[in-house]
Amino acid sequence: MKTMFARKRLRVVWVAALLGAGWALAAPGTAQAAGVTVSIACGSEGATNYELCVKASKQWEQKTGNHVRFITTPFSSSGRLALYEQWMAAHANIDVLMTDVFYPGILKKDLVNLTPYFKGEESKFFPAYLKIDTIDGKLLAVPWFAAVGVMYYRKDLLQKYGLKPPKTWAELTADAKLVQAKERAAGHPNFWGYVWQGKAYEGLTCDAVEWLASYGAGAIVAPDGKVTIDNPRAVAALTMARNWIGTISPRGVLSSEEPQTLQVFYAGNALFLRNWPYVWSVVQKPASPLKGKVGIIPIPKGPGADGRHAGAIGGWSLAVSKYGQHRKAAISLVKYLTSYEVERMRFLDGALMPTRLALYKDPKVLAKEPVMKIFYRAILSASPRPSAQTGAKYNRVSSIFYTDVHQMLLGEMTPQATVRTIAARLNALSDHGKHW
Repeated sequence: MKTMFARKRLRVVWVAALLGAGWALAAPGTAQAAGVTVSIACGSEGATNYELCVKASKQWEQKTGNHVRFITTPFSSSGRLALYEQWMAAHANIDVLMTDVFYPGILKKDLVNLTPYFKGEESKFFPAYLKIDTIDGKLLAVPWFAAVGVMYYRKDLLQKYGLKPPKTWAELTADAKLVQAKERAAGHPNFWGYVWQGKAYEGLTCDAVEWLASYGAGAIVAPDGKVTIDNPRAVAALTMARNWIGTISPRGVLSSEEPQTLQVFYAGNALFLRNWPYVWSVVQKPASPLKGKVGIIPIPKGPGADGRHAGAIGGWSLAVSKYGQHRKAAISLVKYLTSYEVERMRFLDGALMPTRLALYKDPKVLAKEPVMKIFYRAILSASPRPSAQTGAKYNRVSSIFYTDVHQMLLGEMTPQATVRTIAARLNALSDHGKHW
Protein backbone atom coordinates (compact mmCIF):
# COMPACT_ATOMS: atom_id res chain seq x y z
CA MET A 1 0.00 0.00 0.00
CA LYS A 2 2.84 2.39 0.84
CA THR A 3 4.55 1.66 -2.47
CA MET A 4 1.33 2.24 -4.41
CA PHE A 5 0.73 5.49 -2.53
CA ALA A 6 4.30 6.61 -3.24
CA ARG A 7 3.89 5.97 -6.96
CA LYS A 8 0.64 7.89 -7.09
CA ARG A 9 2.20 10.73 -5.15
CA LEU A 10 5.20 10.78 -7.52
CA ARG A 11 2.89 10.96 -10.50
CA VAL A 12 0.95 13.84 -8.98
CA VAL A 13 4.16 15.70 -8.13
CA TRP A 14 5.53 15.39 -11.65
CA VAL A 15 2.31 16.29 -13.38
CA ALA A 16 2.09 19.33 -11.13
CA ALA A 17 5.67 20.22 -11.97
CA LEU A 18 4.98 19.99 -15.68
CA LEU A 19 1.90 22.15 -15.32
CA GLY A 20 3.92 24.62 -13.30
CA ALA A 21 6.45 24.79 -16.13
CA GLY A 22 3.76 25.91 -18.52
CA TRP A 23 2.69 22.56 -19.93
CA ALA A 24 -0.79 21.94 -21.25
CA LEU A 25 -1.75 18.37 -20.43
CA ALA A 26 -4.82 17.89 -22.55
CA ALA A 27 -7.24 15.03 -22.07
CA PRO A 28 -6.59 12.03 -24.33
CA GLY A 29 -7.77 12.60 -27.88
CA THR A 30 -8.23 16.35 -27.59
CA ALA A 31 -6.70 18.59 -30.23
CA GLN A 32 -6.23 22.19 -31.09
CA ALA A 33 -8.36 23.62 -33.88
CA ALA A 34 -5.52 23.48 -36.39
CA GLY A 35 -4.20 20.08 -35.39
CA VAL A 36 -2.78 18.37 -32.34
CA THR A 37 0.33 19.42 -30.41
CA VAL A 38 3.06 16.81 -30.22
CA SER A 39 5.83 17.21 -27.64
CA ILE A 40 9.38 16.10 -28.36
CA ALA A 41 12.51 15.93 -26.22
CA CYS A 42 15.30 16.15 -28.79
CA GLY A 43 18.36 17.44 -27.01
CA SER A 44 19.97 20.38 -25.28
CA GLU A 45 19.03 23.87 -26.42
CA GLY A 46 21.78 25.53 -28.45
CA ALA A 47 23.24 22.25 -29.69
CA THR A 48 23.36 21.56 -33.43
CA ASN A 49 21.12 18.54 -33.09
CA TYR A 50 18.47 20.52 -31.24
CA GLU A 51 18.47 23.35 -33.80
CA LEU A 52 18.13 20.90 -36.70
CA CYS A 53 15.42 19.01 -34.84
CA VAL A 54 13.47 22.25 -34.60
CA LYS A 55 14.06 23.02 -38.29
CA ALA A 56 12.79 19.62 -39.49
CA SER A 57 9.88 19.60 -37.04
CA LYS A 58 8.73 22.98 -38.35
CA GLN A 59 8.69 21.46 -41.84
CA TRP A 60 6.53 18.61 -40.51
CA GLU A 61 4.18 21.16 -38.97
CA GLN A 62 3.69 22.78 -42.37
CA LYS A 63 3.05 19.43 -44.04
CA THR A 64 0.56 18.12 -41.47
CA GLY A 65 -1.06 21.13 -39.83
CA ASN A 66 -0.02 19.83 -36.42
CA HIS A 67 2.15 21.61 -33.87
CA VAL A 68 5.37 20.67 -32.06
CA ARG A 69 6.36 21.58 -28.52
CA PHE A 70 10.11 21.31 -27.90
CA ILE A 71 11.44 20.20 -24.53
CA THR A 72 15.11 20.71 -23.69
CA THR A 73 16.94 18.08 -21.68
CA PRO A 74 20.29 17.78 -19.85
CA PHE A 75 23.44 17.50 -21.97
CA SER A 76 24.71 14.33 -20.33
CA SER A 77 23.18 11.03 -21.35
CA SER A 78 22.85 9.85 -17.75
CA GLY A 79 21.14 13.09 -16.74
CA ARG A 80 18.72 12.82 -19.63
CA LEU A 81 17.89 9.21 -18.80
CA ALA A 82 17.22 10.10 -15.16
CA LEU A 83 14.77 12.78 -16.31
CA TYR A 84 13.05 10.34 -18.68
CA GLU A 85 12.64 7.79 -15.91
CA GLN A 86 10.95 10.41 -13.75
CA TRP A 87 8.65 11.36 -16.62
CA MET A 88 7.76 7.73 -17.27
CA ALA A 89 7.06 7.11 -13.58
CA ALA A 90 4.70 10.10 -13.66
CA HIS A 91 3.09 8.97 -16.96
CA ALA A 92 3.80 12.51 -18.17
CA ASN A 93 2.24 13.63 -21.44
CA ILE A 94 5.40 13.56 -23.57
CA ASP A 95 5.18 12.05 -27.03
CA VAL A 96 8.63 11.63 -28.59
CA LEU A 97 11.95 10.97 -26.85
CA MET A 98 15.49 11.13 -28.19
CA THR A 99 17.08 7.95 -26.84
CA ASP A 100 20.71 6.93 -26.41
CA VAL A 101 21.70 3.47 -27.59
CA PHE A 102 21.29 1.93 -24.14
CA TYR A 103 17.90 3.46 -23.26
CA PRO A 104 15.48 1.01 -24.98
CA GLY A 105 16.37 -1.92 -22.73
CA ILE A 106 15.86 0.26 -19.65
CA LEU A 107 12.64 1.98 -20.78
CA LYS A 108 11.12 -0.93 -22.69
CA LYS A 109 7.89 -1.09 -20.70
CA ASP A 110 7.25 2.62 -21.40
CA LEU A 111 7.86 2.72 -25.18
CA VAL A 112 5.52 1.99 -28.07
CA ASN A 113 6.33 -0.97 -30.33
CA LEU A 114 6.92 0.73 -33.71
CA THR A 115 7.29 -2.46 -35.76
CA PRO A 116 3.71 -2.40 -37.17
CA TYR A 117 4.08 1.21 -38.29
CA PHE A 118 7.32 0.94 -40.27
CA LYS A 119 6.33 -2.12 -42.32
CA GLY A 120 9.84 -3.11 -43.37
CA GLU A 121 11.19 0.42 -43.74
CA GLU A 122 13.51 -0.31 -40.81
CA SER A 123 15.59 -2.57 -43.09
CA LYS A 124 17.05 0.58 -44.65
CA PHE A 125 18.91 1.48 -41.44
CA PHE A 126 22.22 0.17 -40.09
CA PRO A 127 21.62 -3.37 -38.75
CA ALA A 128 23.73 -2.61 -35.66
CA TYR A 129 21.34 0.17 -34.63
CA LEU A 130 18.24 -1.90 -35.32
CA LYS A 131 19.66 -4.64 -33.11
CA ILE A 132 20.11 -2.18 -30.26
CA ASP A 133 16.70 -0.57 -30.71
CA THR A 134 14.85 -3.90 -30.97
CA ILE A 135 14.04 -5.47 -27.60
CA ASP A 136 12.14 -8.77 -27.29
CA GLY A 137 11.35 -8.60 -31.00
CA LYS A 138 9.85 -5.10 -30.75
CA LEU A 139 11.25 -2.03 -32.49
CA LEU A 140 11.16 0.43 -29.59
CA ALA A 141 13.10 3.25 -31.25
CA VAL A 142 14.10 4.31 -34.76
CA PRO A 143 17.76 5.15 -35.50
CA TRP A 144 18.19 8.90 -36.01
CA PHE A 145 21.88 9.80 -36.11
CA ALA A 146 24.91 7.61 -35.75
CA ALA A 147 28.16 7.82 -33.81
CA VAL A 148 31.11 5.53 -33.41
CA GLY A 149 34.38 5.87 -31.57
CA VAL A 150 37.19 6.87 -33.93
CA MET A 151 40.79 8.06 -33.63
CA TYR A 152 41.82 11.53 -34.75
CA TYR A 153 45.48 12.30 -35.39
CA ARG A 154 47.68 15.21 -36.37
CA LYS A 155 48.41 14.39 -39.98
CA ASP A 156 51.04 17.12 -40.24
CA LEU A 157 53.00 15.86 -37.24
CA LEU A 158 53.09 12.24 -38.38
CA GLN A 159 54.38 13.44 -41.74
CA LYS A 160 56.93 15.71 -40.03
CA TYR A 161 58.48 12.72 -38.25
CA GLY A 162 58.14 10.24 -41.10
CA LEU A 163 55.39 8.16 -39.50
CA LYS A 164 52.31 6.47 -40.96
CA PRO A 165 48.89 6.34 -39.25
CA PRO A 166 48.98 3.46 -36.75
CA LYS A 167 46.93 0.32 -37.19
CA THR A 168 47.55 -1.21 -33.76
CA TRP A 169 47.64 0.06 -30.18
CA ALA A 170 51.33 -0.84 -30.00
CA GLU A 171 52.04 1.37 -33.00
CA LEU A 172 49.95 4.22 -31.59
CA THR A 173 51.78 4.02 -28.25
CA ALA A 174 55.21 4.04 -29.92
CA ASP A 175 54.30 6.95 -32.22
CA ALA A 176 52.83 8.92 -29.32
CA LYS A 177 56.01 8.49 -27.25
CA LEU A 178 58.27 9.52 -30.13
CA VAL A 179 56.34 12.61 -31.24
CA GLN A 180 55.65 13.70 -27.67
CA ALA A 181 59.39 13.61 -26.85
CA LYS A 182 60.39 15.46 -30.01
CA GLU A 183 57.71 18.15 -29.68
CA ARG A 184 58.67 18.80 -26.06
CA ALA A 185 62.32 19.01 -27.02
CA ALA A 186 61.35 21.53 -29.70
CA GLY A 187 59.82 23.85 -27.07
CA HIS A 188 56.30 22.50 -26.62
CA PRO A 189 56.35 21.34 -22.96
CA ASN A 190 52.58 20.77 -22.66
CA PHE A 191 52.37 18.41 -25.61
CA TRP A 192 50.97 14.89 -25.05
CA GLY A 193 50.81 11.83 -27.23
CA TYR A 194 47.24 10.72 -26.60
CA VAL A 195 44.10 12.11 -24.93
CA TRP A 196 40.86 10.22 -24.28
CA GLN A 197 37.88 10.12 -21.90
CA GLY A 198 38.93 8.73 -18.53
CA LYS A 199 36.46 10.25 -16.07
CA ALA A 200 34.25 7.80 -14.15
CA TYR A 201 31.17 8.10 -16.38
CA GLU A 202 29.53 6.50 -19.41
CA GLY A 203 32.25 7.81 -21.70
CA LEU A 204 34.84 5.68 -19.93
CA THR A 205 32.61 2.65 -20.46
CA CYS A 206 32.71 3.42 -24.20
CA ASP A 207 36.49 3.77 -24.25
CA ALA A 208 37.08 0.65 -22.17
CA VAL A 209 34.61 -1.42 -24.23
CA GLU A 210 36.79 -0.51 -27.22
CA TRP A 211 39.94 -1.70 -25.45
CA LEU A 212 38.33 -5.03 -24.59
CA ALA A 213 36.82 -5.62 -28.01
CA SER A 214 40.01 -4.63 -29.83
CA TYR A 215 41.89 -7.26 -27.79
CA GLY A 216 39.28 -9.96 -28.45
CA ALA A 217 38.31 -9.85 -24.77
CA GLY A 218 34.53 -9.80 -25.24
CA ALA A 219 32.04 -7.14 -24.21
CA ILE A 220 31.83 -7.49 -20.37
CA VAL A 221 28.62 -9.53 -20.67
CA ALA A 222 28.05 -11.99 -23.52
CA PRO A 223 24.86 -11.93 -25.63
CA ASP A 224 23.57 -14.92 -23.63
CA GLY A 225 23.91 -12.92 -20.39
CA LYS A 226 27.04 -14.66 -19.10
CA VAL A 227 29.59 -12.37 -17.42
CA THR A 228 32.80 -12.75 -19.43
CA ILE A 229 35.13 -9.94 -18.38
CA ASP A 230 37.40 -12.06 -16.18
CA ASN A 231 39.81 -13.25 -18.86
CA PRO A 232 43.52 -12.77 -19.73
CA ARG A 233 42.85 -10.58 -22.77
CA ALA A 234 40.79 -8.16 -20.68
CA VAL A 235 43.69 -7.94 -18.21
CA ALA A 236 46.10 -7.19 -21.06
CA ALA A 237 43.82 -4.49 -22.48
CA LEU A 238 43.42 -2.74 -19.12
CA THR A 239 47.14 -3.00 -18.43
CA MET A 240 47.82 -1.23 -21.72
CA ALA A 241 45.51 1.65 -20.78
CA ARG A 242 46.92 2.01 -17.27
CA ASN A 243 50.43 2.26 -18.72
CA TRP A 244 49.39 5.30 -20.78
CA ILE A 245 48.76 7.40 -17.67
CA GLY A 246 51.67 9.75 -17.07
CA THR A 247 53.57 8.47 -20.10
CA ILE A 248 51.65 9.42 -23.25
CA SER A 249 48.44 10.60 -21.53
CA PRO A 250 48.22 13.25 -18.79
CA ARG A 251 46.62 12.33 -15.49
CA GLY A 252 44.08 14.98 -16.37
CA VAL A 253 42.34 12.53 -18.72
CA LEU A 254 41.06 10.76 -15.60
CA SER A 255 38.74 13.71 -14.99
CA SER A 256 38.00 14.46 -18.67
CA GLU A 257 34.91 14.00 -20.80
CA GLU A 258 34.67 14.57 -24.57
CA PRO A 259 34.72 18.41 -24.53
CA GLN A 260 37.86 18.59 -22.36
CA THR A 261 39.82 16.15 -24.52
CA LEU A 262 38.76 17.95 -27.67
CA GLN A 263 39.94 21.23 -26.14
CA VAL A 264 43.43 19.80 -25.57
CA PHE A 265 43.61 18.45 -29.12
CA TYR A 266 42.13 21.61 -30.67
CA ALA A 267 44.74 23.75 -28.88
CA GLY A 268 47.48 21.74 -30.58
CA ASN A 269 48.56 19.92 -27.43
CA ALA A 270 48.03 16.28 -28.47
CA LEU A 271 48.94 13.96 -31.32
CA PHE A 272 46.03 11.50 -30.99
CA LEU A 273 42.45 12.00 -29.78
CA ARG A 274 39.77 9.36 -29.29
CA ASN A 275 36.33 10.91 -29.80
CA TRP A 276 33.13 10.81 -31.88
CA PRO A 277 32.39 11.88 -35.49
CA TYR A 278 31.18 15.38 -34.55
CA VAL A 279 34.80 16.39 -33.92
CA TRP A 280 35.51 16.27 -37.64
CA SER A 281 33.20 19.19 -38.37
CA VAL A 282 34.78 21.17 -35.52
CA VAL A 283 38.39 20.82 -36.67
CA GLN A 284 37.48 21.50 -40.30
CA LYS A 285 35.79 24.84 -39.73
CA PRO A 286 37.42 27.76 -41.56
CA ALA A 287 38.57 29.36 -38.30
CA SER A 288 40.01 26.13 -36.88
CA PRO A 289 43.78 26.17 -36.25
CA LEU A 290 43.75 22.48 -37.23
CA LYS A 291 41.96 22.79 -40.56
CA GLY A 292 43.70 20.51 -43.06
CA LYS A 293 46.00 19.06 -40.39
CA VAL A 294 43.81 16.26 -39.02
CA GLY A 295 43.23 12.71 -40.20
CA ILE A 296 40.86 9.94 -39.04
CA ILE A 297 41.52 6.24 -38.56
CA PRO A 298 39.52 3.43 -36.91
CA ILE A 299 40.16 2.55 -33.28
CA PRO A 300 43.45 0.57 -33.37
CA LYS A 301 43.60 -3.20 -33.13
CA GLY A 302 44.94 -5.21 -30.24
CA PRO A 303 47.65 -7.87 -30.68
CA GLY A 304 47.31 -11.26 -32.31
CA ALA A 305 44.73 -12.87 -34.53
CA ASP A 306 41.89 -11.82 -32.21
CA GLY A 307 42.76 -8.13 -32.47
CA ARG A 308 40.34 -6.00 -34.44
CA HIS A 309 39.19 -2.43 -35.03
CA ALA A 310 36.29 -1.93 -32.62
CA GLY A 311 34.96 1.55 -32.05
CA ALA A 312 32.15 1.74 -29.50
CA ILE A 313 28.78 2.28 -31.10
CA GLY A 314 27.03 5.46 -30.05
CA GLY A 315 24.33 7.65 -31.54
CA TRP A 316 20.69 8.43 -30.90
CA SER A 317 17.25 7.21 -31.89
CA LEU A 318 13.67 8.45 -31.57
CA ALA A 319 11.07 6.61 -29.48
CA VAL A 320 7.37 7.16 -28.78
CA SER A 321 6.20 7.15 -25.17
CA LYS A 322 3.15 5.08 -24.25
CA TYR A 323 1.93 7.97 -22.13
CA GLY A 324 1.79 10.66 -24.81
CA GLN A 325 -1.72 11.62 -25.88
CA HIS A 326 -1.21 11.85 -29.65
CA ARG A 327 0.37 8.56 -30.65
CA LYS A 328 -0.60 8.65 -34.32
CA ALA A 329 0.84 12.13 -34.82
CA ALA A 330 3.93 11.25 -32.77
CA ILE A 331 4.67 8.26 -35.01
CA SER A 332 4.19 10.47 -38.06
CA LEU A 333 6.74 12.94 -36.66
CA VAL A 334 9.25 10.16 -35.97
CA LYS A 335 8.84 8.86 -39.52
CA TYR A 336 9.47 12.31 -40.93
CA LEU A 337 12.49 13.10 -38.74
CA THR A 338 14.16 9.77 -39.62
CA SER A 339 13.35 10.01 -43.35
CA TYR A 340 16.04 9.96 -46.03
CA GLU A 341 15.54 13.63 -46.87
CA VAL A 342 15.75 14.85 -43.28
CA GLU A 343 18.77 12.72 -42.36
CA ARG A 344 20.47 14.03 -45.49
CA MET A 345 19.69 17.63 -44.54
CA ARG A 346 20.93 17.05 -40.99
CA PHE A 347 24.27 15.79 -42.29
CA LEU A 348 24.75 18.50 -44.91
CA ASP A 349 23.77 21.28 -42.48
CA GLY A 350 25.23 19.93 -39.25
CA ALA A 351 27.49 16.94 -39.97
CA LEU A 352 25.20 14.61 -37.99
CA MET A 353 25.96 11.08 -39.16
CA PRO A 354 23.05 9.34 -40.97
CA THR A 355 21.66 6.00 -39.86
CA ARG A 356 20.25 5.14 -43.29
CA LEU A 357 22.66 2.98 -45.26
CA ALA A 358 21.88 4.55 -48.65
CA LEU A 359 23.08 7.97 -47.51
CA TYR A 360 26.65 6.68 -47.32
CA LYS A 361 26.50 6.35 -51.11
CA ASP A 362 24.69 9.63 -51.74
CA PRO A 363 26.80 11.78 -54.16
CA LYS A 364 26.17 15.05 -52.30
CA VAL A 365 27.04 13.49 -48.96
CA LEU A 366 30.27 11.96 -50.28
CA ALA A 367 31.19 15.17 -52.09
CA LYS A 368 30.95 17.14 -48.86
CA GLU A 369 32.78 14.63 -46.67
CA PRO A 370 34.93 11.90 -48.27
CA VAL A 371 35.64 10.66 -44.70
CA MET A 372 32.11 9.24 -44.70
CA LYS A 373 33.66 6.03 -46.04
CA ILE A 374 35.81 5.78 -42.92
CA PHE A 375 32.83 6.34 -40.63
CA TYR A 376 30.81 3.79 -42.60
CA ARG A 377 33.44 1.07 -42.14
CA ALA A 378 33.85 1.99 -38.48
CA ILE A 379 30.12 1.63 -37.82
CA LEU A 380 29.99 -1.74 -39.57
CA SER A 381 32.71 -3.08 -37.24
CA ALA A 382 31.55 -1.21 -34.13
CA SER A 383 31.31 -2.85 -30.73
CA PRO A 384 28.08 -2.39 -28.72
CA ARG A 385 27.86 -1.88 -24.99
CA PRO A 386 26.06 -4.76 -23.22
CA SER A 387 22.75 -2.90 -22.93
CA ALA A 388 20.53 -5.32 -24.85
CA GLN A 389 21.43 -8.33 -22.70
CA THR A 390 21.37 -6.50 -19.36
CA GLY A 391 18.17 -4.51 -20.00
CA ALA A 392 16.95 -2.38 -17.12
CA LYS A 393 20.11 -3.17 -15.15
CA TYR A 394 22.45 -1.68 -17.75
CA ASN A 395 22.94 1.57 -15.83
CA ARG A 396 24.13 -0.42 -12.83
CA VAL A 397 26.34 -2.62 -15.03
CA SER A 398 27.99 0.39 -16.62
CA SER A 399 28.43 2.13 -13.27
CA ILE A 400 30.17 -0.91 -11.79
CA PHE A 401 32.37 -1.22 -14.86
CA TYR A 402 33.51 2.39 -15.21
CA THR A 403 33.91 2.88 -11.44
CA ASP A 404 36.26 -0.08 -11.05
CA VAL A 405 38.14 0.66 -14.28
CA HIS A 406 38.62 4.23 -13.09
CA GLN A 407 40.03 3.01 -9.76
CA MET A 408 42.42 0.79 -11.72
CA LEU A 409 43.55 3.73 -13.88
CA LEU A 410 44.17 5.73 -10.69
CA GLY A 411 46.45 2.93 -9.51
CA GLU A 412 44.18 1.77 -6.70
CA MET A 413 43.66 -1.75 -8.11
CA THR A 414 45.63 -4.02 -10.40
CA PRO A 415 44.09 -4.98 -13.75
CA GLN A 416 43.82 -8.58 -12.52
CA ALA A 417 41.94 -7.54 -9.39
CA THR A 418 39.78 -5.20 -11.45
CA VAL A 419 38.37 -7.85 -13.78
CA ARG A 420 37.80 -10.24 -10.86
CA THR A 421 36.00 -7.56 -8.87
CA ILE A 422 33.82 -6.49 -11.80
CA ALA A 423 32.93 -10.10 -12.57
CA ALA A 424 32.01 -10.81 -8.94
CA ARG A 425 29.83 -7.71 -8.68
CA LEU A 426 28.04 -8.40 -11.97
CA ASN A 427 27.48 -12.06 -11.10
CA ALA A 428 25.96 -10.99 -7.78
CA LEU A 429 23.76 -8.51 -9.63
CA SER A 430 22.48 -11.10 -12.09
CA ASP A 431 22.66 -14.44 -10.25
CA HIS A 432 25.60 -15.43 -12.47
CA GLY A 433 23.98 -14.10 -15.61
CA LYS A 434 20.66 -15.86 -15.13
CA HIS A 435 18.48 -12.90 -14.17
CA TRP A 436 19.16 -9.58 -15.81
